[in-house]
Amino acid sequence: MSEIAYTDRGKAEVGNGGAYTEVLESCLRTIAAAEPGKELVVFANQARELSSHVRAGGLELLPVVTALNEAGSRYVEPKHGHDSVQAILAQAFSNSLKLPEHHRTEAPATGRRPRFSLTRFAELKMSTAPAQLIRGLIPRVGLTVVWGPPKSGKSFVVFDAMMHVAIGEHYRSREVTHGPVVYCAFEGAEGYGKRAKAFRKHHDLPDNSNPPFFLVSARMDFVRDHPALIASIRDKLGTDDPAAVVLDTLNRSLPGSESSDQDMAAYIKAADAVRETFNCAVIIVHHCGIDISRPRGHTSLTGAVDAQLAVKRDAGDNIILKVEWMKDGAEGDVVASRLDAVEVGTDDDGHPITSCVIVPVDGSVVTTASKAPRLTKAAQTALRALVEAVSECGDIPPASNHIPPGVRVVTVDQWRDYAYRMGISTSSENRARQQAFKRASEHLIADGHVGFWDNQVWLAK
Repeated sequence: MSEIAYTDRGKAEVGNGGAYTEVLESCLRTIAAAEPGKELVVFANQARELSSHVRAGGLELLPVVTALNEAGSRYVEPKHGHDSVQAILAQAFSNSLKLPEHHRTEAPATGRRPRFSLTRFAELKMSTAPAQLIRGLIPRVGLTVVWGPPKSGKSFVVFDAMMHVAIGEHYRSREVTHGPVVYCAFEGAEGYGKRAKAFRKHHDLPDNSNPPFFLVSARMDFVRDHPALIASIRDKLGTDDPAAVVLDTLNRSLPGSESSDQDMAAYIKAADAVRETFNCAVIIVHHCGIDISRPRGHTSLTGAVDAQLAVKRDAGDNIILKVEWMKDGAEGDVVASRLDAVEVGTDDDGHPITSCVIVPVDGSVVTTASKAPRLTKAAQTALRALVEAVSECGDIPPASNHIPPGVRVVTVDQWRDYAYRMGISTSSENRARQQAFKRASEHLIADGHVGFWDNQVWLAK
């Protein structure tokens, strides 16, 4: 054995003779970084059957093995009975590694460090961390979609709930996981100053209170810009992770089509990246389409989220938040609210400035909508005609934000022709038939039985 390599107080050196100099140097540098201040001595011969002796008080074998593995070599076998002090790497690059039981692992066939970590059954540990951000409503970690029609109050509801997370107070008698909230307001951001003032006033927050609620008011292409958003959050919060990141709304942050499986998959992937980076809840605020019974766009969103909450107005104009489904949680819970106006100041012309706050509503006063009136005979005929037309000549249109994916559509002219042939009016006059179809089609579209967009119609119920 001729060449001597050593590290002293974190420095690594190696002789320049020998076929595996780079491997030894990588090994020594790894050990020097892991064990600063210790002296390591490696004797290396010039032959291909290299034997390396590593001596260090208390030095464990694993950093050496890691270094050799990173360098592309095969694992080596230590001399029997040694795993730390004066650990000996013998028969280098020839045998599989044999470690003491608590260090034993199987080397990958490629000789490279495994990409995925496997945890043995006995090492599986149960987490006692809170499972939900707001108990019974929003998981602590995962994707949640909150959807509803325009002007249903969904943004007010989400803002109110997230403010309770930021200040660490129960939300409707439900426990919350206290933590910072990042709220991306992609639409209507100019109104959040008023909402914040109204919330502070309604909940009697001191003027000097500064809960960890952070508003992002810039528009963005979320798929493209989510790395920059992650970097901005990290820059602002430092080592703290947000408890929740809100994306309000999906439509204003998705440059492509909500009905495209590729565009929606890319959006979900970006949201997952935020979730994985911060181990947090990502809440997506979304609209419904013409079909008011489901979130707008491709169904892959519903399939990917951990919870789905619907927001609707009841007949009494109350805002009803309903848990439609939740992984590892109960479904069907309802939170009823109303919007109350709050005066928050005066503008430069002396006029009052107002905003709204969410106020709880007793479930006993929630008003259910009255039963829908029975369809007229003409409407029933028109509906049957549409079923027949779609069955015989319906086509699936190109992806659109306005037409649910996968539905078959016909033109209004095709629908009208089938309605005429099915006898929507017994009159022989053309004007009478036109009026009967006009009234029946408008009734069906208004009641949500039929979807309509750009002279195309489809069955919505």
